[in-house]
Amino acid sequence: MKRTSLLTFILFIYVTTYLNKAFSQAGNTFYSIKGTFTTADNTPASDVVVQLLHAADKKLVKLEYTDAKGNFSFDHLPAGQYLLATQSMAYTSWLSAAITMNQDIRLGTLRLQPTTTTLREATVTAAKPFVQQQYDKTTLNVAGSISAAGSTALEVLEKAPGITIDQNDNIAMRGRQGVLVMMDGKLVPMSGQELANLLRNLSANQIEKIDLITNPSAKYDAAGNAGIIDIRLRKGTQSGTSGNVSLSYGQGVYPKINPAFSFNSKMKQINVFGSYNYNYRQFMNDLKIERQFYDGSDHYTGGNNYDNYFRMGYGTHNARLGADYNLTQNITVGVVANGIFTKGNISSNSNAHSFDAAQQPSGSFTTRGDNHPQRNNGSINLNYKHKLDTSGRELAIDLDYARFDNNELQNYRTAYFTLQQQPAKADYVLFGDLRGNLNIKSVKADYTQPLKTLGGKLDAGIKSSWVKADNDVQFFDRSSGTDILDAGKSNRFVYDENINAAYLNASGKWSRLSLQLGLRMENTIAKGLQVTNKESFDRNYTQFFPSGYVGYMFNQTHDLGISVSRRINRPSYRDLNPFKVFLDPLTYATGNPYLKPEITNSFELTHTFKEKYITKIGYSTTTDNILIVLSPDAAPNSVIQTGHNLARYNYYSLSFSVPFTVGKWLNSTNEAQAYYGEYKGDLANTQLNASRVSFNLNSINNITLNPVTTMELTATYNSRSYYGFLDVQGFWFMSVGAQRQLWQRKASIKLNLSDVFFTNNTHAVTRLTGYGETFFQRRDSRVLTLTFNYKFGGNTSGGGNKKTGGAEDEKRRAG
Repeated sequence: MKRTSLLTFILFIYVTTYLNKAFSQAGNTFYSIKGTFTTADNTPASDVVVQLLHAADKKLVKLEYTDAKGNFSFDHLPAGQYLLATQSMAYTSWLSAAITMNQDIRLGTLRLQPTTTTLREATVTAAKPFVQQQYDKTTLNVAGSISAAGSTALEVLEKAPGITIDQNDNIAMRGRQGVLVMMDGKLVPMSGQELANLLRNLSANQIEKIDLITNPSAKYDAAGNAGIIDIRLRKGTQSGTSGNVSLSYGQGVYPKINPAFSFNSKMKQINVFGSYNYNYRQFMNDLKIERQFYDGSDHYTGGNNYDNYFRMGYGTHNARLGADYNLTQNITVGVVANGIFTKGNISSNSNAHSFDAAQQPSGSFTTRGDNHPQRNNGSINLNYKHKLDTSGRELAIDLDYARFDNNELQNYRTAYFTLQQQPAKADYVLFGDLRGNLNIKSVKADYTQPLKTLGGKLDAGIKSSWVKADNDVQFFDRSSGTDILDAGKSNRFVYDENINAAYLNASGKWSRLSLQLGLRMENTIAKGLQVTNKESFDRNYTQFFPSGYVGYMFNQTHDLGISVSRRINRPSYRDLNPFKVFLDPLTYATGNPYLKPEITNSFELTHTFKEKYITKIGYSTTTDNILIVLSPDAAPNSVIQTGHNLARYNYYSLSFSVPFTVGKWLNSTNEAQAYYGEYKGDLANTQLNASRVSFNLNSINNITLNPVTTMELTATYNSRSYYGFLDVQGFWFMSVGAQRQLWQRKASIKLNLSDVFFTNNTHAVTRLTGYGETFFQRRDSRVLTLTFNYKFGGNTSGGGNKKTGGAEDEKRRAG
């Protein structure tokens, strides 16, 4: 498989190169504009935004950035009249005279002047809105958001249109779970609560923007049937050394502290960047549960009422260091290393009251927990990029290695009481030693071949990844004062996986028509072994994932696009791990090694009115849909939480994006979404046929009081919705913040209050054969945060490399 994919990839390069040359010789009716921007002393003006505009109405045609030497190029332009304009925080704006395109044009060297105070004033009025809607994605401009200051990545996502986070920290996009989370193009190495904890410990001060991608192209891994969330860290753009220092303090029920530092240094052929962030956060989870159990005739047999309180504290060191080196003008090599080191302390207090078949109190028990998780995650990426010629042919290669070590010591003590609050029996004392590691290796190569005469390009690539997970969990009963191995809770699970993939993606954009067609093939080889009982599984399957997009601009008022895709969502390594995780004597969670991947086929129609108002209609159907289900266990009045495959899930969606402005003081972005989810299948001895129309409303308002003082008000509402057997009640929340620029905008101070009315709570009901549950959850969501930020050495913050790596879907599933 590996050798065949490589030979096919090499053959494709030669064939497309030959075809491109043949087409070029047949005649060319398109033209190009090239030029170079420098300063008065001939210093290259790098990373300047160059806009190509129609001369008649100044409508944007295309946007490019100047390279390290100040060069820019617009290719494949039809005949006509155009303008060139620039935007940069380092240089004053520049506008060309009208340019008539009837031949290739070389503008030579163009001069830019250093920025002035007037330019700084202009950048305030031209600030990007927090939410920007595009055909295939929604962009959150986190760097300029007031409400994001001092927040975490998870808290920013909670405010995003169409994003919800349930009581188990699962992230859903427009009512659908199975979301892929990426960081600078590389998938985050966790899922579920592990992913949520990582995002809680990632400061929003480190983030430039977040892209919410609904229908990714074939270039992306086929995983993520609900879409992709790509978190882009801040990047340095100026020559010399620049950086950013920030400090935030937040106070909710418990404190949150976040100092951070980042830098970027460009020196001739080398660019060095790095960042360090320490995040200490304490928070709580107040969870109340009512459980009822029934026999086969729906007669009540007993139940438990819980009052749970969790207090959690995490200290996380997050470091990033990398460098790019230009071997030649066209060849760049780079290295990026990341380390995330977390230590936590989780104390839990669970008080439960039991009831008999007559619904009378029968006793109670309390469980105290003291857990100490530790996560050491490290990764390194080596990358190579070669611009093969001036036509746009490129070859990029990535090598990735990542290792994740998870260790946790757990201590639980359960005391049992009679109705008279006297000890009913001896305390149950449980000690757990949970150890695991995950190693990921991957290699990928991507090739781009322009087809200028056709107005498009071809992208092709191959990728192979190798994953090995080894988790050893041992629980000991310490009730008698000595350690006795609990074989029912202890096990060792070893998992090996190899995925080989190849893709081909063709795209083109003409005056009115846009087209993209792609096909991705993935072969998966997986083996799992439960060492204790010698149970194993072995899987080998190959699947194809087509995707496509067609867009047509009828006129200046109406633009229509249609996208389709087929995607896969493989269960995470934790979801496959069959260990029992102790929560209390009557509540367990476990993985299911026999879970199958879920497959989703999606369709989306997008209409844009006056290049401003966007309407989207979507439909998808998912087979073998993975649901996390809480159902009765073998022991009386006990429950177990595990994943199951549901036969089918049908999903319909409709969304409207309505931005508007009032004078120069208000910029408002509003989005309304309606979706209808239909679950069908047989799970946990229950025929599930649940459906409901649900709504999501999101409004983000930026208010300019004066050139250096702004405010931001955000509000979100989610209506009642279903997730499998779970019926979730509606909820809403609002946040407000203010920002003041200081010291000629080198510094800023921000004050933000999230969840002003403490309404971001979860209230839900579960009903299935033999079991019912009602719960209410309140988290530490109302937080007042003060943030101070200072930029040094330039107008942009440093700390990011534009290059991304190739260890993608494997990392997300590490949790």
